[in-house]
Amino acid sequence: MPTAKKLPSGSWRCQVYSHSVILTDKDGDIVYDKDKKPKKKRIYESFTSDDPTKRGKVEAEAMASDFILNRKGKKKRSKDVDMTLLQAIDKYIDQHSESLSPSTLKDYDTIKRNGFQDIMLLKLREFDEDILQDAINRESKRVSKGRCKNPKPISSKRLRNEYGLIRPVLKKYRKDIDFEEISLPQVAPRNPELIPPEIIFDIIKDTDIELAVLLAMWLSFSQSEIRGLTKSKSINGDYITIREVIVDGKDGPVKKEIGKNKYRNRRHKIPARIKELVDKVEGDVLVPMSGSAIYNKWIRLLDEHELPHITFHDLRHVNASVMALLRIPDKYAQERGGWKSDKVMKKVYQQTFPEERENVDKKIDDYFEKKMQHECNTKKKKST
Repeated sequence: MPTAKKLPSGSWRCQVYSHSVILTDKDGDIVYDKDKKPKKKRIYESFTSDDPTKRGKVEAEAMASDFILNRKGKKKRSKDVDMTLLQAIDKYIDQHSESLSPSTLKDYDTIKRNGFQDIMLLKLREFDEDILQDAINRESKRVSKGRCKNPKPISSKRLRNEYGLIRPVLKKYRKDIDFEEISLPQVAPRNPELIPPEIIFDIIKDTDIELAVLLAMWLSFSQSEIRGLTKSKSINGDYITIREVIVDGKDGPVKKEIGKNKYRNRRHKIPARIKELVDKVEGDVLVPMSGSAIYNKWIRLLDEHELPHITFHDLRHVNASVMALLRIPDKYAQERGGWKSDKVMKKVYQQTFPEERENVDKKIDDYFEKKMQHECNTKKKKST
C-alpha cells in the first residue's frame, strides 16, 4: 500500500513507481553498468491532495492505489511477457517462417544483429511508450555498418523497416502499449540523378556485365529476375519470359518460381543486341553471378568513369523515365515494368534526365521570353 508524505506546503504527496528509462549521456549515447547492461532510471508518478487534513492523506493514497490497480489490469501478466524482445522476435519468425520470403528472413536476421541493440535484451513487460520512443530516437542516430567510406546514420526507410519487425512482435504481447503515440522520422523521397542511356551504353560496351545492365535498363528486369533467367526456361524464340527469380536468403541464394507479384511474371520481345549477347553465353544461366558481384562490378564501372553512383536497381528507374520521355501510355509502361499500379511507377520510378530537363526548361523559358518580348513591342508601338 503506497504511503503519502506531507509536504512543507501542507499538501499530501504519494509517489508510485511507473517505469524505467535507459540512461544516456550528453551525446545521446547509452550508459552501461559494469556488466555491460544499459543503466536505467526509475520514473515515479506523483499524486497530491491539497487537503492538509488526514482526509487529504487518504485521498492521495487512494489515487496512487487506483493507478497501481489499473496499471496491473492493463499489463499482461503471463510468462510471455518475461521473454526478452530478442526471444520474442525469434518466436515470431519461427511462427511465420513458412509465409515469409527468404530475403525477408535474411533481413530479419540482420535486424537482430544490428538494429535496436539497446533494447533487444529488455523483457517485454518492461516496455512502454516512452522506452520505445527513446529507443527509436537513438536508433535513428545509429551509424550504418556498410562498406561506404563515409558512414552515415541509417536512413529513415531502414529505421521503418526495423520497426516493422519490432512493432508486431510487441503488439502481440503488449496490447496495453499505445502504438499511435510512437512517431517515426519521415522518409525523404529518393530521386537519384539518372545517368543518360547513351552514357551507360558507352561504359558497359563489351564488359562482363553488359548483358545484366541491358536487361535491367532496356527490359526493366530487377536483379533477382535477371539472376533467375535461363536459356531452357526463359527463352522461347524471340521472346524472354520471367519464369523464376533468385533471391539471397539467410543461407545463400534461393530459387523461387514466382516473382514479387503476379505482374512481374512478364514477357518481352528480345532486342537484337541482347539476343546477340545471350547467344554468346556459355551454359544455361544467362547471368551466372551473385547479387553482390553484379552490384560491385556496376559500382566499380561508375568509379572508373568518374560517374555519380546510382544503384543497379536505379537502372529500372532509367527504363521508367525513358518510357515517360517517349510518352508511352501508362498501361503499356506499367505492364513492361511489372508494376502493380501506375501510382508506384510514377511516384517511385519515373524521374527526369538532367539534359532533357534542361531542354524542357529552355523550351519554357523561350516561350515566356517570346511572350514578354511581344508585350514589350506592343507597348512601344502604343507609345509611338
